[in-house]
Amino acid sequence: MLSKGVLYVCPTPIGNLEDITIRVLNVLKSVDLIAAEDTRHTLKLLNHYDIKKPLTSYHEHNMKQKGKILIDKLLKGENIALVSDAGMPGISDPGEDLIRLAIENGVRVVGLPGPSASLLALVISGLPTNRFVFEGFLPSNKKERRKRLNKIRKEDRTIIFYEAPHRLINSLKDMNEILGDRKIAVARELTKRYEEIFRGTLKEAINKFQKDGIKGEFVLVIEGAKIEDNEFDNNWWTDITVKEHILFYINKGLGKKEAIKMVAKERNIPKRDVYKESLSLEL
Repeated sequence: MLSKGVLYVCPTPIGNLEDITIRVLNVLKSVDLIAAEDTRHTLKLLNHYDIKKPLTSYHEHNMKQKGKILIDKLLKGENIALVSDAGMPGISDPGEDLIRLAIENGVRVVGLPGPSASLLALVISGLPTNRFVFEGFLPSNKKERRKRLNKIRKEDRTIIFYEAPHRLINSLKDMNEILGDRKIAVARELTKRYEEIFRGTLKEAINKFQKDGIKGEFVLVIEGAKIEDNEFDNNWWTDITVKEHILFYINKGLGKKEAIKMVAKERNIPKRDVYKESLSLEL
């Protein structure tokens, strides 16, 4: 019986070709095949490090057909490296589908650490990093984009988005209208020659990029909703339990006693009832 191959998830530089680990280079040199989002783009990286291995394309337009072919190769014992054009495969790209297929077919998946534009933008944003959520690309359709923003407008964690240059201004305007004029960090061309990080408010970001023009790929890092924003959003808590309501305020920094008082006030119920619900919380 043939032993199955291994699918290696290999992060590649998001700009500067030196941002690659020795381990990733060794894996790329050792595998039987490299599955790349754009073979021409990946070939530049391989040539830079004098790596000569077979390349095959795997992208959103062929992933259903090519995914089956790659899984067959893995099941026959071939080792394959999965790379995207930049950063960590599987984040907002079709690599997610191949990884899932490999797992479903009992193929070992080995992930290697490396570059990620979203995390890099987050840590240099100046916004809170202890709790955050990744939203990826917003829908290109205006109606769907605004619908999505309305769903997350109460999100109190720092929010990370990817955005294409031709949609940047429209997305910023919708964010400002729906989320309010929050703090934002706009990271452009990270690790590349013209890297730029803008920190300010959504209104300031709109003015800047309307004036200066737009080039490159963008990561947007936006502050989450504040407690006071949610407090005055009538009945924002209707879809959560009393316990979750208490935890919301505790996670925002309130003491348990203060959280119970706030929940009782907002729900217009006796504090003793809220207190009873709090007894089973594991804090």
